[in-house]
Amino acid sequence: MRTFTPRRFSKPETLQCIAPHHLLEFLSPYRDYLSSCSVELPSLDSLGGFDYDELCCVLLNPDSHTPREMIEALFCINEMSTHEGFDALQEAIAGTDLDVEIGQDTAPADLAVQVWLQEPALLERLYAEQFLFHPRSFEYFRTTSYPIPPFKEPDSETIRVLEQALEEWFVKKRRGRTSSVFVFVKPDFVWFLVRHGGPFTREAATREGKSTSVCYRPEKYDVLVYNPENGEIRMNARSKGEKQLYREKFGLHLFGDAHYFDGESKFSLEPLRLDGTESLVCSDVDGIDRICLKEIHFYRGGEFNEVEICKAEDFFAALEKRSGFLPERAPIIRCTFEIQFSDSKTPRMVTISSRNKVLFKRDDDAAIIEDWMRRRGFIAFKGWDADEEEPLALAHA
Repeated sequence: MRTFTPRRFSKPETLQCIAPHHLLEFLSPYRDYLSSCSVELPSLDSLGGFDYDELCCVLLNPDSHTPREMIEALFCINEMSTHEGFDALQEAIAGTDLDVEIGQDTAPADLAVQVWLQEPALLERLYAEQFLFHPRSFEYFRTTSYPIPPFKEPDSETIRVLEQALEEWFVKKRRGRTSSVFVFVKPDFVWFLVRHGGPFTREAATREGKSTSVCYRPEKYDVLVYNPENGEIRMNARSKGEKQLYREKFGLHLFGDAHYFDGESKFSLEPLRLDGTESLVCSDVDGIDRICLKEIHFYRGGEFNEVEICKAEDFFAALEKRSGFLPERAPIIRCTFEIQFSDSKTPRMVTISSRNKVLFKRDDDAAIIEDWMRRRGFIAFKGWDADEEEPLALAHA
């Protein structure tokens, strides 16, 4: 029997790109729920009163009372809040009766929420097309400390000191002085949302028919998720330097050891060779209905570091049709799967490398994917050495 798993939305910057009166209209059906979470929506005559930080906390800390339709709508809106999504929406609503406010200053997220309010099925259809082309990359790092110490929720002073340590790096890298860390302790994982500035941006712009420029420091959000059971942390951040910063500072200030996350997690793709289609079984995984292998990469090596890439609508079915077999000695270094999640009509692509990277669409898909990987043997535990099976040069292919 499937259990209900609350979904988390961890892109609060999307909300800030929506015109306040449209955001208020979108959130109004959930006023009672938000009020129960101590978030009061402003009135029409005080739209500057949105507390985006509190909204962020609610969206990242869902429970069984969280309206699923609100989270699903936000996923769609966020995915369509791109230049490509903006163009696709304009094309889709051209010649229709949809009454949207779209002017020269309309932001993509603002148009997306307007379309959702009037024709959600249209936005859902376009969203299903868009998200296939914008995967997110999460890297996994494991602790080098054994036995794994119990996790203790950091107090406000610890978070303040951590934020100051992060700010020192961001200032040095010219990303501004503001840094905030939000912590959400759940029964299975601990979620961290890091808000900080990006490099100062100067963009060409037009104003009243004249060419000008706009200067600002964009606001960025990074997501880190810690697993207290195995001491592993996964993170979605933009640069190698930021990931190294988080490994060092989170290790130091949360566990007293700057080298706490010095290990790279390693995934083994050998179950595909050893178990074949049995490695794709997901009937015992809550949240997944079907898995299909679409692409597989073999490392052939040699003087030119040859990589063989095989693709098919269903790789194992194609392999069986031609009575083929997986090469015994060529390491499998990367695979792409089509996964039908129970919460979606449209399958989502997931790519796993044999080192420590997973590419998928939603932050919250990770827990489900990890459950399947662990059950089928894709997650390598302490003591397994991937360096004996694949070349270091392709570790992050």
